[in-house]
Amino acid sequence: MWAEGESEGLQTLGIVVVVCSSLKLLHYLGLIDLSDDKIEDELEMTMVCHRPEGLEQLEAQTNFTKRELQVLYRGFKNECPSGVVNEDTFKQIYAQFFPHGDASTYAHYLFNAFDATQTGSVKFEDFVTALSILLRGTVHEKLRWTFNLYDINKDGYINKEEMMDIVKAIYDMMGKYTYPVLKEDTPRQHVDVFFQKMDKNKDGIVTLDEFLESCQEDDNIMRSLQLFQNVM
Repeated sequence: MWAEGESEGLQTLGIVVVVCSSLKLLHYLGLIDLSDDKIEDELEMTMVCHRPEGLEQLEAQTNFTKRELQVLYRGFKNECPSGVVNEDTFKQIYAQFFPHGDASTYAHYLFNAFDATQTGSVKFEDFVTALSILLRGTVHEKLRWTFNLYDINKDGYINKEEMMDIVKAIYDMMGKYTYPVLKEDTPRQHVDVFFQKMDKNKDGIVTLDEFLESCQEDDNIMRSLQLFQNVM
């Protein structure tokens, strides 16, 4: 059986992966420098043009200043001339950051979380709204966003099948760097521990309130939410 600490570690990893993935997208757009490596391949973008909302409106809706929004938009527009990113492009971006694994499934879930209006494309407004929450939102806002990511079918609950899909997607993305080495029943064990911790009333589903309460009781998760508070 897995030690409780190892399973809780995966829960914390899930939170960190969400934020790190957002940072990787910032790095791809040339807005922060995470390493000296340069991405040379240019990705094919959808040709549908989109003009974002006024910066004043976005400033009021996010935790970014007008100057920060201008910098973000410049980088976004430079790499995404059409003003939108489609899911295939999103997957290609993450494939470059996780070359030793298969990031496509996790990128699909993350794309759906960024695409809040479910239009099939991520606009600049979608991008900065999510980024504002992940980097500068309150604890509740960050956890709500993460809950929405895990709630794959958007019915307001996280069930074991959804959590299993998320856990497998994280393992697939990490690839050969997964530690400990993945055994066939490992994802199920992690999901069982997750539900033992999160499913307070033992009804087989995790509600938003249960998720918020359990995460706020976990010191590791709370620390992980603060790791990238001042990245910009």
